[in-house]
Amino acid sequence: MVSIKTTLSGIELDNPIIPASGTFAFGEEFKSLYDLNILGSLSFKGTTVEERPGNALPRIAECPGGMLNSVGLQNPGVKKVVEEELPRLGKFFKKPLVANISGFSLEDFAILSEEMDKVENVGILEVNISCPNVSHGGMAFGTDAKSVEAVCRVVKEKTKKPVYMKLSPNVTDITEMARAAESGGADGLSLINTVLGMRIDIKRRKPVLANKVGGYSGPGIFPIAVRAVYAVHQAVKLPLIGMGGISRAEDVLEMMMAGASAVEVGAENLVNPRVCEEIITELPILCERLGIEDIQDIIGIV
Repeated sequence: MVSIKTTLSGIELDNPIIPASGTFAFGEEFKSLYDLNILGSLSFKGTTVEERPGNALPRIAECPGGMLNSVGLQNPGVKKVVEEELPRLGKFFKKPLVANISGFSLEDFAILSEEMDKVENVGILEVNISCPNVSHGGMAFGTDAKSVEAVCRVVKEKTKKPVYMKLSPNVTDITEMARAAESGGADGLSLINTVLGMRIDIKRRKPVLANKVGGYSGPGIFPIAVRAVYAVHQAVKLPLIGMGGISRAEDVLEMMMAGASAVEVGAENLVNPRVCEEIITELPILCERLGIEDIQDIIGIV
């Protein structure tokens, strides 16, 4: 019998499928479609210290092979997430969660980590370092190796839970950022975040997005993500969560062969809200067809 179980830093997952942060909110809209407990885990909506209304509209733009978004980390803030959203989520999802946190300063990351460390049903902290560091001119934490390491150290000081740094592809060398995270004590890495992109309305002669640029996600970035996961797997000795354009069971195996121990499914949830359920159903069938008895045997096999 095929096994599709996998592990992340000692946490066993029934399968490697995790809805990506920002595409699944807190699960409420999806729980009527299927039993969410079939998922490996769930990365809930990116959380900041204070409530954020998000960017101005329009903040979504369609494009070939995916979409651009500039939502702007809209969320109710960590206090409400911890006191209201996560207890509500815990009533219908009984597995350890992936807590995606986003800060604009080292102090923000310290506060967020400390708060999430107290939450029983949070299993892993996924640290989004694509936010601008407001203390240093607005450059994203994830584009500077020293900042990556500094954020990681701050988070590790405030939590006993596994810390996974979420890496941006918008850098010259993603392996440099991976090594910096490893030096900072990261327990694992998530990659990739969205790729910067832009659309222009040629009739209006203006950018489609109010924010002008946004994050490109969807099937179009899948080869970029696979290459990044492969390169990082060669560079560090940390478990990886691979993401970026995954929409079918074949993509999961390809990402795992590149080096991922689990995957996150993002933009496809917005196109097909049952995609995670479908992939979980198809995955053991595909493994059996390909002669894969244990899915963990193919991690980094390339």
